[in-house]
Amino acid sequence: MAAPAAQAIDAQTAMQSYLDAHFREWSGDATILAAVTAQNARTAELTAAEIDQLDKAWRAEVGTADTPTITPVLENPAADLLREKVAASGGAITEIFVMDAQGLNVAASSVTSDYWQGDEAKHQDTFGKGARAVHFSDIEFDESSQMYQAQISISLSDPDTGAVIGAMTIGVDADSLM
Repeated sequence: MAAPAAQAIDAQTAMQSYLDAHFREWSGDATILAAVTAQNARTAELTAAEIDQLDKAWRAEVGTADTPTITPVLENPAADLLREKVAASGGAITEIFVMDAQGLNVAASSVTSDYWQGDEAKHQDTFGKGARAVHFSDIEFDESSQMYQAQISISLSDPDTGAVIGAMTIGVDADSLM
C-alpha cells in the first residue's frame, strides 16, 4: 500500500518541478491573457442552459468537418502560441488549453473532448480558488491526447488588478515526469 502513495507524492513533486521550470514563466503571456479577457466580456452573461448548449454543440462537432464552435478556439493567436509551446517541448507537453471565467475553452493547442471545463477540478480548483492556485491531476489515459498524461492546471490573473480571469491546463506526458 505504501508504494502507490509514494508514487503519488513523487508525481506531484515532478509536476510541481515541471510547472516551475517550464510552465509558469509563459502562463502570463499577454496574448493568452488578452484572449481570456476578451472572451470573458462575451461570455459573462451566459446562462447555464446556454453553456450546456455550447458544450453539446462542441461535442457534436468533434471529428466532423463542420466545426463552427471548435474552429475559433483552435484558430486564434493564443492557440498558435499554445501549439508553439507544445512543439518546443519535444513531446513532453501533450496539450494545452485556456479557459475563461465560465470554464469555457478560449484557446487550445488541439481539440479537447468538451468545451466546458467549468464542472471539472481543473477549473474549479484553480479559477475557483484564486490567484496562483494550482491543481495536479492523477496520471490517467486522456481521450483527447490518446496517451497517459498528467494535467497541471493553474489560475490566470490580470497582471494589473490581480483578479483571477481564467485558468490554463497543460497536459504532460507521464514519461516526461518520471
